[in-house]
Amino acid sequence: MRVLIATPLYPPEPGGPATYAKLLKEGLPGLGVEVSIVKFNDVRHLPKIFRHFAYILRLIWEGRSYDLVLVLDPVSTGFPAALAAMFLGKPLVLKVVGDYAWEQGKQRFGVTESLDDFALERRVPLPVRVLRSIETWVAHRSSAIIVPSEYLKLHVASWGIPSEKITVIHNAVALAEGGKVPEEVLRLPHPRVLTVARLVPWKGIAGLIEAVAKVRRDGKKVSLIIVGDGSERSHLEKHAQEKLRDNFVFTGPLAPKDVHAILRESDVFALNSAYEGLSHVLIEALAAGLPIVATKAGGNVEVVTDDSGILIPVGDTPALADAIARIINNPEPSSRLREGALKRSQLFGVPVMLARTKELLAAI
Repeated sequence: MRVLIATPLYPPEPGGPATYAKLLKEGLPGLGVEVSIVKFNDVRHLPKIFRHFAYILRLIWEGRSYDLVLVLDPVSTGFPAALAAMFLGKPLVLKVVGDYAWEQGKQRFGVTESLDDFALERRVPLPVRVLRSIETWVAHRSSAIIVPSEYLKLHVASWGIPSEKITVIHNAVALAEGGKVPEEVLRLPHPRVLTVARLVPWKGIAGLIEAVAKVRRDGKKVSLIIVGDGSERSHLEKHAQEKLRDNFVFTGPLAPKDVHAILRESDVFALNSAYEGLSHVLIEALAAGLPIVATKAGGNVEVVTDDSGILIPVGDTPALADAIARIINNPEPSSRLREGALKRSQLFGVPVMLARTKELLAAI
């Protein structure tokens, strides 16, 4: 079997699609599947529209001798991949890790609804309506759809996709060795609270900053590490300076191996998001044996259990502060959560993900 993978991101770029694409590229050949990667980043320097046209041509050129196209995004790479697959007469398999139209609507077009409410809302801004039409068209054109969580399966089914066409294959991670921890992080005193996320509204970084400030007001000198970049970075840095004053670091985007190195040097992992499909970084935190505090959002409840972390309501800053304090103030429960996290991480192993992916692709 020969599979062409179209991906919006690829290492050293950060992000879930980059991690997933690299795992497939390195792991599927051992199961008898030949893989070639076509990266959107190779055409990203071109003007809009032209880059997508160039990407279609690349996919058609590369895809001539391949059996199917696997695309890891429903719009930016999904639309060109769907057109290329149609031209080639090849099956298309789509990986959906979130709702692209909703994410863009939240960042750029004034959408305020939660993802669940957005799925029911028909009156949305025109650009969002166009993006929604594209992602649903690509999903309908696909022979099969892979999602990383039961939550996302229900959401994609709300697009009018038959549930039997949607397969849940949990994300998997393998922690890299040899990463470097920035000096500014090493200078922070323990205990260290870490989050890794795009700096966008639904990730709840402002609430996390406020929660850490509350823990400090209650007498605990805790540090905060924020890894990632995004549209809210400048605002959040000012917010942290006002609320925390010191012992916090915004590292910006880092290579995966450096993120993994920071995970090993931290004491608590916090994910305060209002929406998640299935978070790669939560699984990485499990594999690093970090106690976790996460919201009951989307696929988070499929990753974190009582023996590996603490789940809190979305938007509940006092509960977030309380959960962080409970972990850092109580060594015995913290040790139990570390052991539980390592054990839980085995359910998201790379061999299982690769075997299930190969099985699905072989059935197309």
